Amino acid sequence: MTAAIISGKQVSDEIRIDIAREVAGLAERGVKPGLAVILVGEDAGSQVYVRNKEKSCISLGFHSEVYRLDASTSQQELLALVEQLNTNNDIDGILVQLPLPAHIEEKAVIDAIAVEKDVDGFHPVNVGNLVIGADSLLPCTPAGVIELIKRTGTGLAGKHAVVIGRSNIVGKPVSLLLQREHATVTMCHSRTANMAELSRQADILVVAIGRANFIDASYVKPGAVVIDVGMNRLDNGKLAGDVDFESAKEVAGYITPVPGGVGPMTITMLMSNTLVAAKRRRGLE
Repeated sequence: MTAAIISGKQVSDEIRIDIAREVAGLAERGVKPGLAVILVGEDAGSQVYVRNKEKSCISLGFHSEVYRLDASTSQQELLALVEQLNTNNDIDGILVQLPLPAHIEEKAVIDAIAVEKDVDGFHPVNVGNLVIGADSLLPCTPAGVIELIKRTGTGLAGKHAVVIGRSNIVGKPVSLLLQREHATVTMCHSRTANMAELSRQADILVVAIGRANFIDASYVKPGAVVIDVGMNRLDNGKLAGDVDFESAKEVAGYITPVPGGVGPMTITMLMSNTLVAAKRRRGLE
């Protein structure tokens, strides 16, 4: 039996309808959520992401500011811009597009963003709140992963979830969010000795390792929910996930495609975070 496809685009569109409705309601009260995005350098992929974020802001009725800085921008100059945005009342969310040029310390920049405006969910305070289960702005891609799983109707409580990949951006936070939903979580990584065996035990399998088509059907438990966070460019120019979609879909119960799965959710959850930040800053939650 072929797996049901989880359409990130469809789920994203549904969430955006709700966001647009809330933004319209805030507009009647004179409130317009504002997002500032900072891009340093000429990284082609980053430029695409920033353009998409700007388009999303405009389409949803947000106030949008984009700062495109030269790759030679100093860390001090970047930190000064972040501080300026921290005190700008028109801005509810600040996002510094990663990766940054090598001469700029990523952690120093993330630490400088005001916690209440950290809509990427990367600030140590937000990460710490995530760890202890306190309220916080959640990392966008992991939050999108959880939303996709829930939209399948799959209950997470008591399920065995396996996360392959332990990055600070996806693997670690998604494992914490799964635990928050009362799943039992196993994390696998490059030094896990029996990865395939553990993976086959997963009711929910989340893969984020950056290796095209690495996880095939032999890693998938029949009927499992498979979430592929990978985004890899093949030699032929096509995009591929970390999961071998064609083989895995013949075993899984639900599966995300690449593209069109997790990808559309990331920017949508960023918009959701910005809306939440705007309401919190004004005491409107």
